[in-house]
Amino acid sequence: MLLHTAISRLALYNDLMPDEDLSLRLCETVATWRYEQLPPEVVATCKALLLDGLGVIGGAHGAPGIAELNTRLSRWEQSGSATGLLGKRRYSPPTAALANGAAAHALDFDDQHDPARVHTTCVVLPTLLAVAEDAGRVSGRDFLLAFATGAELHARLGLACYNSLGKGWHPTMIFGTLAAGIAAGQLLKLDVNGLANALGMAYHQASGSAQSMRDGVLSKRLGAGFAARNAVLAASLAADGLTGTRRTLEGNAGLFALYERNEVNTDALTTDLGRTWRIPDYSIKPYPCCRCNHTPIGLGIRLYREGVRADDVERIEIRMGEVNWLTVGEPYDPLRDSVVHAQFNAAYSFARALHDGVVDLNTYRKPAITDPAIAALTRLINVTSDPSIDATAIEPASVKVTLKSGRIVEASSYTIKGSPQEPLSAGELGAKLSNCMSYGLAASDAEVERLLLTVARLEELDDAASALVEAFPSARDRPAE
Repeated sequence: MLLHTAISRLALYNDLMPDEDLSLRLCETVATWRYEQLPPEVVATCKALLLDGLGVIGGAHGAPGIAELNTRLSRWEQSGSATGLLGKRRYSPPTAALANGAAAHALDFDDQHDPARVHTTCVVLPTLLAVAEDAGRVSGRDFLLAFATGAELHARLGLACYNSLGKGWHPTMIFGTLAAGIAAGQLLKLDVNGLANALGMAYHQASGSAQSMRDGVLSKRLGAGFAARNAVLAASLAADGLTGTRRTLEGNAGLFALYERNEVNTDALTTDLGRTWRIPDYSIKPYPCCRCNHTPIGLGIRLYREGVRADDVERIEIRMGEVNWLTVGEPYDPLRDSVVHAQFNAAYSFARALHDGVVDLNTYRKPAITDPAIAALTRLINVTSDPSIDATAIEPASVKVTLKSGRIVEASSYTIKGSPQEPLSAGELGAKLSNCMSYGLAASDAEVERLLLTVARLEELDDAASALVEAFPSARDRPAE
């Protein structure tokens, strides 16, 4: 009986284990990709993500922690072969990737693949920009191909490891390090073994806990920079011939076993890889805060437009899935005076939406985050985990508003603004770019247009990184938050 049980458990374990050569086969597939094979909608989405990412970096010029980070980094490094975009500082490639990655994630306004729960451009763009500047004269086509590679693998890793955030990891960092490491290796034209070494070297550095977002601290926004820095180092060391892990994903101490407890859908990673693309499924954020807040924000704005006013509220209940609730569901504490806490709080975000009828970059600034009227409204809000909602679903949320008159107003949504199901219009996308560049850099319309045109014709350029750095507006001083 004991032998039979042991054999049964071994068979079940073997069924759950991925193929022994999964990591190598992944690299073999990526090594065959060429720019000419990218579908037009993939190229168009990549350009939109690049432009949005550059805009968000510009918007972060005065964001808490970013000036301090660059002051520290520039104290240690006064020259290098890559550029920190804010201030056009010269850094080593890993340091430039850290600076740009942190800025890209600082406003929590950067793109996300909602089902995979990964922010991508904040890791992949800083990685590729640093590597390309250091390598010199990387064509726009090669840059776009590498970006597509990183974005596709980042999304697929997040889909395969479907409950990573629920386990306490920060998927943007963990999977971003791996995906961007391979993308950078592709940019450096590494062969299959070189790509495998880049993947393995990236995994050896992969880290990132969700605790920083749950505690609402500045280390959260640094995570994308850490991942980009590690990806640059991984690909560069692989290019120098250093070897990394071989069974990076599937080994008994690999990503799937160690980080994900073998709760992985490998088909989401490998099925039709290079034929069916997940890149068009990316979302561009309409609000500068955690994506888990976006459906409640949309509901709050809807209720405001329908005539519901904050002064008339007796109490509010917000219901969402378990992972969303774990991420943004705690009571709001204005005494913390923390921008990150506000960005990761559904009660604050919904209160602002219902009170103001709009949520924008000014919503998550000091002293707005300690506004007594908003703080009072948040005390009337209870955020709960709804067992009827799939625990890992990011889109669904519902609100129940009880008014002082006794009337009850309810609203719910199963889509999330900025997603392919509810996309931003061309006007909204353009307004976001202009607002970010004006907010952070006081950039002119002409400067914004120059950057837009550079990204639009990126595939025609012989030196993509230099063109992007040159087109990125220089900062005009504005007060830090």
